[in-house]
Amino acid sequence: MKGERMLPPTYLYLSIVIMAVLHFLFPVVKVIPFPWNLLGAVPLALGVVINILADSAFKKQETTVKPFEESKTLIMSGVFRISRHPMYIGFVLILIGLAVLMGTLTPYLVIVVFAFLMDFIFIRGEERMLEETFGENWLKYKKKVRRWI
Repeated sequence: MKGERMLPPTYLYLSIVIMAVLHFLFPVVKVIPFPWNLLGAVPLALGVVINILADSAFKKQETTVKPFEESKTLIMSGVFRISRHPMYIGFVLILIGLAVLMGTLTPYLVIVVFAFLMDFIFIRGEERMLEETFGENWLKYKKKVRRWI
């Protein structure tokens, strides 16, 4: 059954599709006009960079990036000094960037739902597993570094 679970990137891709559909079918109101909407490239690029850095840290430590698999190493350096879950922050930044680029109001609704789902579906379970696996080291890290930012 674990193999059938959707992974976070799938939620990201679905969110992007839903944002586009909302933007084109129900734009409601243009909130960021051209050329200001081009500033969306900044959070979009930052989100991509954060994800690349976090993914590289997982590969370097030879531990899993998949939320339902047990980690071999507790990563506390690099982007993990800023957030316990930088990949989810990267995903949210990607969505924010796309929403700004679109410039309409409705895509922002997807970002809120996405962040809630990531917290509810993945982060809470990941944190329980990390506490079980790494015990006191996890608790110390958890006190120093915020869940999101």
